[in-house]
Amino acid sequence: MEKVLFGNLKNGDSIYAYTIKNDVVEVVILDYGATVQSFKYKGKDIVLGYDDALSYEIEDGYLGACVGRVANRVAKAKFTLDGIEYSLDKNDGENSLHGGFDGISNKIWHIDCFNKESVVLSVVSLSGEGGFPATVKITVKYTVCKNGLEIEYLAVADGKTPINLTNHSYFNLNQGKDLKNTTLFVNADYFTPIDKTLIPTGEVRFVGDTPFDFRHPKEILKDIEKDDEQLKLANGYDHNFVLNGKGYKKFATLEGESLKMDCFTDREGVQVYSGNFLNGKKGKGGAVYNFRSGICLETQSFPDFVNQTNFPYSFVNKNRPYASKTAYLLEEK
Repeated sequence: MEKVLFGNLKNGDSIYAYTIKNDVVEVVILDYGATVQSFKYKGKDIVLGYDDALSYEIEDGYLGACVGRVANRVAKAKFTLDGIEYSLDKNDGENSLHGGFDGISNKIWHIDCFNKESVVLSVVSLSGEGGFPATVKITVKYTVCKNGLEIEYLAVADGKTPINLTNHSYFNLNQGKDLKNTTLFVNADYFTPIDKTLIPTGEVRFVGDTPFDFRHPKEILKDIEKDDEQLKLANGYDHNFVLNGKGYKKFATLEGESLKMDCFTDREGVQVYSGNFLNGKKGKGGAVYNFRSGICLETQSFPDFVNQTNFPYSFVNKNRPYASKTAYLLEEK
């Protein structure tokens, strides 16, 4: 277990890095954004990130951050709850993204507990932040297990409010190369199509005979340039997949040249995002993160569920907390 000064934000606030590890897994978590800065399996770092605190503050890719209080997009930055319309931050064109300008990814979190193999962080999102109602305390626990990383989320509120938490790590199992020679399996028969602003249309579409069929492992880049309206709208994959099965289950498998990662969650959806907005930013160890050099597998409630009556409900109140678990487990091929 190790705590070190990672750097400082523009206002001088100090950011610390917390290392949790076992014999094969070593993960570095920042208190800024509850961010996964490094995730090493047998010495191989499989996530994109930065070497300095300022880059996490000024860049907009959410690399490794815990995002929310409502992850993903909210259409036209507004929703109605119990007859009251709430206006949110417009930080993605006319939409709200990942909680707005002052989302939890932009906060310094409190360290509640820290030991060799786990760290627990918490943050309070006050009523009105980003435009959301109610004050919410959000807790995230990172634990290194035998062969990977488990993430547990908890949110409690003093009133009714939407909640959707996820981790925004960009995975690359080939250590800094692009997504070539990387295959993906997603246990989903359906996905939710988007409009030109990347908001779900409300439709739930069968993946069969489309580039969105990952029910059998295939290379991520195999169909990504096909003449498909949905791919053109997002410039690649940036879509929610409707996961098969209830409860805690394996939802995806990512395979690189020498590593395989099985992914588990109890959420109903996963946003598969192929790094379409990465544009040459400099990352850890001098790496350059070009277009599609990492893939996000963001477990979640469906995007814009607050405005889509046919999407699963994801609200908390005084008597109904939010709890969720996701894990990324690795092995050598």
